Amino acid sequence: MSLRYGLVVNGPAYGTQASRQAFQFAQSLVKQGHQLEKVFFYQDGVLNASSLILPANDEFDLTKAWQALAQEHNVELETCVAAALRRGVIGQEEAEQHKIEQHNLAQGFQQAGLGGLATALLKFDRVIQF
Repeated sequence: MSLRYGLVVNGPAYGTQASRQAFQFAQSLVKQGHQLEKVFFYQDGVLNASSLILPANDEFDLTKAWQALAQEHNVELETCVAAALRRGVIGQEEAEQHKIEQHNLAQGFQQAGLGGLATALLKFDRVIQF
């Protein structure tokens, strides 16, 4: 039986294992035939969506991995806009709104309010938090 999943990622791309474990779990879900529809990045998890993350050449690039997974399996990547702005992860729309010259939200990620998370909690068969 195939289930519809949503993930909530609270850990940053580097410094804890939360995001890497969430990514590995996401890979396992799609390999087993489940449908991963959305990954919602909250709290320090929004740091996964920064286009300015530059890991060393011999390190796993988690941001690029999320982008590839999303593109290959049609997964929505959403960041909590309030948490992202507090941590310096700014999308083009927010940069324009706040008259900031630059933005750094990585391609493939969207910014959304907590309503996106609430919708996920109601819509999916399972929501797993990391």
